[in-house]
Amino acid sequence: EARRQRRLLLVVVCVALLLDNMLYMVIVPIIPDYIAAMRGGGGTAGPSAPAGGNGSGGGNRSLLPARYPPATGGNEDVQIGVLFASKAMLQLLVNPLSGTLIDRVGYEAPLLAGLAVMFLSTATFAFAENYATLFAARSLQGLGSAFADTAGIALIADRYAEEPARSRALGTALACISFGSLAAPPFGGVLYEFAGKRVPFLVLACVCLLDGLLLLALAPPGATGARANMPVGTPIHRLMVDPYIAVVAGALATCNIPLAFLEPTIANWMKDSMGASEWEVGLTWLPAFFPHVLGVYVTVRLAAAYPHLQWFYGALGMAIIGASSCLVPACRNFGQVIVPLCGICFGIALVDTALLPTLAFLVDVRHVSVYGSVYAIADISYSVAYALGPIVAGQIVHTMGFAQLNLGMGLANVLYAPVLLFLKNVCQMKPSHSERNILLEEGPKGLYDTIKMEERKG
Repeated sequence: EARRQRRLLLVVVCVALLLDNMLYMVIVPIIPDYIAAMRGGGGTAGPSAPAGGNGSGGGNRSLLPARYPPATGGNEDVQIGVLFASKAMLQLLVNPLSGTLIDRVGYEAPLLAGLAVMFLSTATFAFAENYATLFAARSLQGLGSAFADTAGIALIADRYAEEPARSRALGTALACISFGSLAAPPFGGVLYEFAGKRVPFLVLACVCLLDGLLLLALAPPGATGARANMPVGTPIHRLMVDPYIAVVAGALATCNIPLAFLEPTIANWMKDSMGASEWEVGLTWLPAFFPHVLGVYVTVRLAAAYPHLQWFYGALGMAIIGASSCLVPACRNFGQVIVPLCGICFGIALVDTALLPTLAFLVDVRHVSVYGSVYAIADISYSVAYALGPIVAGQIVHTMGFAQLNLGMGLANVLYAPVLLFLKNVCQMKPSHSERNILLEEGPKGLYDTIKMEERKG
C-alpha cells in the first residue's frame, strides 16, 4: 500500500511539474503577437497571418483590445523579457521562505497550496486583456511554483530514499518537466492560432484542478501526524554555504542560462532572420523533447552502473550545452535550428539528472535528511537563470546582437564544466545515521520505552 501510494504521489508531482512548465512555455510563440495586438499593432498582419486572409485562426487576435501603451524606443525584446522574468523573480524571493516552511510542515500541504495558486494564475491568463493582468498572472504563477516545484521534488527525494530508485523517480520528474517545456510552445501556438487565446489556458487550468483533487484524496492535510515525529531540517543558510551544494547550484544555474535566454528572444530572431510563423517557432522546440528524454534515460542507467562518475556526466552535459549554444546563430532555416536546440536540451538532461540526486545524497551524508531547503536552493538556481535571463538577454540582443548572446552563453558553460571536478570524491562520503533514520528505524529499548512506543502508536 505504501509503495502504491508513493507511485500515485509521483504521478501527482509529475503532473504538477508538467503543468508549471507548460504554463511557463505556452506563451513563447504567442506573446509577441499577443502584445502587438493589445497595443493595437495589428497582430494578424505579417507572416503570422494564416493563408487565406480572414481565416478563423487569425480572427481571434484582431478582437483583442488595444490597451497596451505604445512601446517607447521600439525595444519589444526588453518588454517581453520583463514579462518572462516576473515569474522567476517572485519565485526567487519566495523560495527561501517556502523551503523553510516545507521542512517544518511537510511536503503535501505546500504542494496542494502551490497547485491552488497555479490554478488561479492559469485562469487569470485565460481572461487577461491588458499587460498589467498578464504581468500579475505571471507573478502569481511564480508564487505557486515556489511551493509546488520545491515541495514536489523534495517529496520524491523523501519517498524514494534508496538508490537507484531515487534517480529513476527524479528522472521521471525531469522527463515531465522537459515534456511540459518543449510541448507547450506547439500546444499553445496551434490552439491560439485555431481556437482562440483562452483555450490553451483553460485546458491547463482543468488539468491543474484535477491534479489538486487527486493529491487531496491521497494525502489530505492534517490526516496524519507523521510529520510531528520528523526532525527539523538544516537551515537553508547553512546549506547555501556548503561548498559541495554551492557547486551543484552554480552548475544548475549556468546550464539553464541558454534555455532561459533563448525563450524570450528566439521567436523574434526566427521571424526576422527566416520569416518563421508562430507554429514554426513553437514546433522548433518539440523535437528537443526526445534528446532530453534520451539524456535522462542514459544518465539514469549510467548512474546505476557507475555512480562515482556523476560529476563527469554533469561536466559532459555542460560542454555539450556550450558547443550547441555557439551553433544557434549560424542556423539559416527552420530545420537547422532544431539541431543545436536538441543539443542544448540533451546537455541539460545530463546535468539535471546527474546533479539533482547528488543534492539529496549530500544532505543525507552531511546534514539532516529533510529535503525542502536543499531543493529550494535548486529552485533558486533555476530562478536566477530565468529571472535575469529574459531581461539581460533582451538587452544584449538589442545592443550587441543575437550571435554575441549565444557565444557568451556557450563560453560560460564550457568554463564552468571543470569546476564539477570538485564533486569527484562525493560518492566516497559515508552516510551518517541522521536523526531521521534513528527515529524511523531504531526500535524501542527496554520495557519503559516499549510501553511509551505502544502509547504513541495508540
